[in-house]
Amino acid sequence: MQVIHTLLPYQDELLGRQLTAFLGETDPAGVALLRAHIEWIEIGSGETLMEQGEAGESMFMVISGRLRAYIRDENGPERAVREMSRGQVIGEMSLYTGAPRSATVVAIRDSVLIRLDKVAFNKLLASSAQASIGLTQQLIRRLQTERARVPVEKPVITGLMAVTAGVDLADFGTRFAVSMAAAGRVQRIDSALLATKLQALGLSADDDQNPEVNRQVAMILDQIEAENDFVLMVADAELNAWTRRCASHCDELLLVANAHEPVRLHPTETDFLMLRPPRAAAAQVLVLLHAADKRTPMNTHAWLNRRPVADHVHLRLGSARDMARLARLQTRTAVGLVLAGGGARGLSQLGVYRALLERGVEVDCVGGTSIGALMAMLVASNQPLEQVLQVARKAFASNPTSDFNWLPLISLIKGQRLRRLVRESVMDLFGTDPDIEDLWKNFYCIATNYSTASEMVLRRGNLDRAMRASIAIPGALPPVIFEGDLLCDGGTFNNFPVDVMRKMRGVGTVLGVDLSFGPPRKIPHSEVPGTWALLRDKLRPRDKRRYRLPSIASILMNVTILYSVSRHREARAATDVYFNPPLHRVGMLEWHKFDQIVRQGYSHGNEVLQALPPEVLAQLVDARP
Repeated sequence: MQVIHTLLPYQDELLGRQLTAFLGETDPAGVALLRAHIEWIEIGSGETLMEQGEAGESMFMVISGRLRAYIRDENGPERAVREMSRGQVIGEMSLYTGAPRSATVVAIRDSVLIRLDKVAFNKLLASSAQASIGLTQQLIRRLQTERARVPVEKPVITGLMAVTAGVDLADFGTRFAVSMAAAGRVQRIDSALLATKLQALGLSADDDQNPEVNRQVAMILDQIEAENDFVLMVADAELNAWTRRCASHCDELLLVANAHEPVRLHPTETDFLMLRPPRAAAAQVLVLLHAADKRTPMNTHAWLNRRPVADHVHLRLGSARDMARLARLQTRTAVGLVLAGGGARGLSQLGVYRALLERGVEVDCVGGTSIGALMAMLVASNQPLEQVLQVARKAFASNPTSDFNWLPLISLIKGQRLRRLVRESVMDLFGTDPDIEDLWKNFYCIATNYSTASEMVLRRGNLDRAMRASIAIPGALPPVIFEGDLLCDGGTFNNFPVDVMRKMRGVGTVLGVDLSFGPPRKIPHSEVPGTWALLRDKLRPRDKRRYRLPSIASILMNVTILYSVSRHREARAATDVYFNPPLHRVGMLEWHKFDQIVRQGYSHGNEVLQALPPEVLAQLVDARP
């Protein structure tokens, strides 16, 4: 870490923009005071800015670059908690409270910051009300995101690196830049562009041991970053100085592979990427390219098991729709859809999905619980809507929960029909028996681990088994054995898993389709009537019945999600657009009402979308080429 004594014009301009954004245009005195007392700092990739537990004597603002905060609990391992990019303040909490640093902060790429010591900090707060407000707002936002939603930090610089043969990275980068342009200004740079800029200065890009070359390269990249919202650094095919710089100077690194090539590590991975310290390495994302007519990706686990990646994305060559999905994920504007559990009422989620598609809303990530997991699988298949509806209609036509167990040693329902439904639906959609990671759209489902009394988020592994685990209502359907543990319906812990979607990479907007009815109605009786009284009452016309009590099936299903119900308010608050189709007259097992339930979901979906403010709907609608 070193002090910068001479500012370049673009650095001063960038500082001015960030201080104005922080203090506002109404406080020129505060801006002048800050400029007079700040110190400019350069910190290299892998260097530590501050250590957890040390005294805090100054605060920092990121001008360019990216840093990551780590927290070490008393008895636990060190874990990453957030990342900081341009315009964000670091270390102000210690100056406010006098407490030691709460986290260790490490630069994950070369970064430029400004530093303000404690004396100047106190002087700024005393003389500038706007500075005090700005800092307080940042603290409040941070506390809110730590308690509720995971902050979405857009990676400014994305590195592109081919890790197999058969990848035209130049063409990929060009098309990717076009898709990303809908979210802001994009600059694509490669070694040829850098060489041209250095030649204009009388320098050679090949002379990477020359300190002046490295200094000029850093300034060129910083200036490009300052002038754009997003930068794509396209690496060379071989491991050279430029390829190393692409990996070390980016916020996130996309490893682009031809899925038809043999599964193995590229020399750049073994000789460079895997040798970098994990603390300083940018997150890596595997992008698998498939033939345009590919029905279902396969063998994804083999690619993922060989390299430490934060995520993966499947793309079809030449598909503008798939490239647009990658662009949304990378610009953190992806749309996530969360589908709750609720028996046959979950069929309405297909109707809501139809309404979204007709409005031009593309779903990029999807997850769910119980019946919501099955519906999410249909969405993640990325098949045409009519085919999805056809598969679902065929599956539920046979009343999948009607094979009652006359000797219920472990469950009231045998589950054989439901098992066959899941297996046949998977084969109809995918033509094979895929894993979760083979799905075109990023997917998760929730199961309950009965053996460990814990929630499980299933993101990898056999899709058929995951579906059966997520819908195995305790007592009603047989559990699924997974690595020696018993798994059952995820609704026991998390029936509306919005919190999981909020943590998914790239998701900026969360849509949720809930199936709850609100507060339960009061029972106007002092005692539960006897069996014969209930039976006689059932024989009366519906409008003349005396007793309004849930059935045994409803009680068994609902009692398993009581803990989830207690989390419902928090889940609903975390959605950006909330759907809850009115299905009070639909029973949990009334699968024969398939078309009626789908229509009700479609009607409700249209009503919710119609009522959205135009600017909100415009953000959802995909306008990328």
